[in-house]
Amino acid sequence: MSIERIGGVKTGSGGQQLPFCQAVRAGDYLFVSGQVAMDDNGEIIEGGIVPQTRKTMENIIAILEKAGCTLADVVKVNVWLDDTRDFQAFNRVYAEYFGGHPPARSCVRSQVMVDAKVEIDVIAYTV
Repeated sequence: MSIERIGGVKTGSGGQQLPFCQAVRAGDYLFVSGQVAMDDNGEIIEGGIVPQTRKTMENIIAILEKAGCTLADVVKVNVWLDDTRDFQAFNRVYAEYFGGHPPARSCVRSQVMVDAKVEIDVIAYTV
């Protein structure tokens, strides 16, 4: 099985290099690293769960595109929410992206390592 790393090392807040790639293709699967609402300057956008969920999903879409995939290829999603009170608002935004054919998903409450309201990773089937 071949392994391909997609998207080089990014920088986070203050220009610190993040020690992981954006995604790894292993065989027929693409594993996208956990994404947060980080802008091009490595800063987390403000505004709460709704804009942060949108930005996080847009970051995921951009990485999937680098690998020749779309959200339609996603088979599993893992979600970490910083605050359980954000669950319903998060779900409304999330549903806009996956529509009537959502992938399998886990969603837990966990303190996120950076000052973000949500972190999401996905697994896509690439065949």
